[in-house]
Amino acid sequence: MVFDSVLFDLDGTLIDSAPDLGAAADKMRVDRGMPGLPFELYRPMAGTGARGMLGVAFGITPEHPEFEAMREEFFCNYEADLTARTVVFDGVMDLVAALTAQALPWGVVTNKSERFALPLSGQLPLFRDCGVLIGGDTTPHAKPHPEPLLEAARRLGVAPERCLYVGDDLRDVHAAHAAGMAAAVATYGYLGEAGDPAGWGAEFLLRTPAEVLKLVNPG
Repeated sequence: MVFDSVLFDLDGTLIDSAPDLGAAADKMRVDRGMPGLPFELYRPMAGTGARGMLGVAFGITPEHPEFEAMREEFFCNYEADLTARTVVFDGVMDLVAALTAQALPWGVVTNKSERFALPLSGQLPLFRDCGVLIGGDTTPHAKPHPEPLLEAARRLGVAPERCLYVGDDLRDVHAAHAAGMAAAVATYGYLGEAGDPAGWGAEFLLRTPAEVLKLVNPG
């Protein structure tokens, strides 16, 4: 397989946003006079957004009567400090620089809503040469539906079968295959709640971001 473009998930694939997500939820605990929790409890759930963070912080689910109000409070906390603790994963800056140098278009398809994804991308130099950014609400559907990936391919002007999609969750693999794309799992990412990524059916398992270059520029 040789690919003309690469699409990436955001959180857990390009950037480690878990510290800011965890801090936004833990602030809610502290504001209520509750003790803070160790960051290690939040990190595994970072890829599940507000649902996961509030589940860790308060043990609630979306069915809880106060979930909607607490989710918005979490969103406001996160929005106030989008990149205070967020870092780019080691090797990602070099990877996107190499893709840009080879004139290979790349972009982002995330389930993070545009409310957060757009300003975050504007605050990090990583995204200077990003060709497209599709948020969770850019199209009527979010991953694992294929439409966000297909929209990204359309905007890049690349056929879906010539795109590689890199993510760190089982839904990323499902979305890629539904869109007719090959899937690569960033095993250095959060990996969600779906167990061993070796069983997810992805074409590639990546130990480091640099391994993407072996797929778009074999040999």
